[in-house]
Amino acid sequence: MAVSSAALVGLLVVSCAAAAAATRDTVGDGEGWTTGVNYNNWANGKYFKQGDELVFNYQNGAHTVTEVRQSDFDSCNGNNPLSNDNRGSTTIRLSYPGTHYFICTTQGHCSTGMKLAVTVNGDPSYSAGSVPAASAVAAAAAGALVKLALF
Repeated sequence: MAVSSAALVGLLVVSCAAAAAATRDTVGDGEGWTTGVNYNNWANGKYFKQGDELVFNYQNGAHTVTEVRQSDFDSCNGNNPLSNDNRGSTTIRLSYPGTHYFICTTQGHCSTGMKLAVTVNGDPSYSAGSVPAASAVAAAAAGALVKLALF
């Protein structure tokens, strides 16, 4: 019985660690960071937590990944950036909770929709997409261990 209890605790620890692990999302999936993509649709239904990373893939020099405040996001103003990059592949670590705003400062790109806002949950262990799956794995493992313990 002691061995089964230790195994159960181990499985629970592993499942919690999997739920807390940071994720890496490629903005725009296969289309990347470019014009003609609806980034509101891309972000819809996604859940971000502190520590997650956003990967922006784009042609070097053709676009920028510029993090701005909400007022600059709303007006497509990149003159007061929080960060800015145009090297072709930019990875942003979502290091604090709240909404993060990104625009492309290439002339006309932001105003035609090349902008993204993501809300980051302040609890780094939260991940709406992975918690139910991890819980299901833990529950199945616990059930199997109970059966083994009864033998």
